[in-house]
Amino acid sequence: MAYHGAWHNTAAWLYLSSHGLYGLLWALKSQVFPDKRFLAPAGAGVGLITWSMLSAYWFSPWIIARDNVQPPAWYLGACMASFGVGVFMHFCSDMQKHVQLQLRPGKLVNTTLWAHCRNPNYFGELLIYTGFTALSMHWGPLTFLAAVVVLFWIPQMRQKDKSLSRYPEFAEWKARSSLFIPFVW
Repeated sequence: MAYHGAWHNTAAWLYLSSHGLYGLLWALKSQVFPDKRFLAPAGAGVGLITWSMLSAYWFSPWIIARDNVQPPAWYLGACMASFGVGVFMHFCSDMQKHVQLQLRPGKLVNTTLWAHCRNPNYFGELLIYTGFTALSMHWGPLTFLAAVVVLFWIPQMRQKDKSLSRYPEFAEWKARSSLFIPFVW
């Protein structure tokens, strides 16, 4: 914002505040109900790949500031609504999973937010990142997000399904739930 003089750009401020808030909430979530996958040590290669992928999310605010992107108010509202619903879905589903695994260890988490969607946390992240990337009104960041979903998230979801298939109630849950987008797919 400083380099491009984008101090009066509403989209730039919304990106800064929403992405900053997401970072703060992620840090708090990691303290209150951490995801065990993120507690395991990772090698330098995984760290470098993760850093590179996450850094690509700064392409949107750069476009916004560089090109002085000024979306209409309704569009800004839609982006922030996507972000807000996404935060709810992502954090509430992670909290539910954390609590249920503590209270019912060894049991399948398949109720409430998990009842009709086997990956409500990923769906929440999709809404969060869609809200971020759409602010730029540019195809590049949305294409990157689509590539992350197709190349990383969906394979991880399918691998998780394979792992969870060991539970007797999994087949029934799979039959009545969607993989990723509630009530759609």
